[in-house]
Amino acid sequence: MSNDGYRAPQVCKLVDITYRQLDYWARTDLITPSIQSAQGSGSQRRYSFSDIVQLKVVKRLLDAGMSLKKIRQAIEILSQQMQTERPLVDVTLLSDGNTIYAAHNPSEVVDVFRRGQGVFGIAVGPVQDELEGQLHELFPELASPRREEEADAGTDPARTAEAT
Repeated sequence: MSNDGYRAPQVCKLVDITYRQLDYWARTDLITPSIQSAQGSGSQRRYSFSDIVQLKVVKRLLDAGMSLKKIRQAIEILSQQMQTERPLVDVTLLSDGNTIYAAHNPSEVVDVFRRGQGVFGIAVGPVQDELEGQLHELFPELASPRREEEADAGTDPARTAEAT
């Protein structure tokens, strides 16, 4: 990934949303770009990899039937509880169709299931992995964040294969 981040057309393609949705979510502070927000006519928003992961989680919640109002409330509550601006990165989200639950570890997930309610889960780790694969397919000129970190650490699998 370049230091410039991802522009709106790339984000829309990766998250499978319209520009209108992305613009609305940014203007209403649901998920805002962390690299660069729009600063008047002609400027472009720039999203980080973490921003895109959060957008994909919101999209999946919408696809599962949750209302944008409830998603917005859940993000606000998580932000307060976790004391972070980006709460969707390290949790698993669960829902029974009416409520969104957040699990920070496997025992919390089990507790939710024991209540006997039908739920769905969105683990953010697999969303990140899926996003990295999509980035590689759609924009091969951009390195994935993990591959870039591995290269910086000297553990790039491609380099290791060349060395042997």
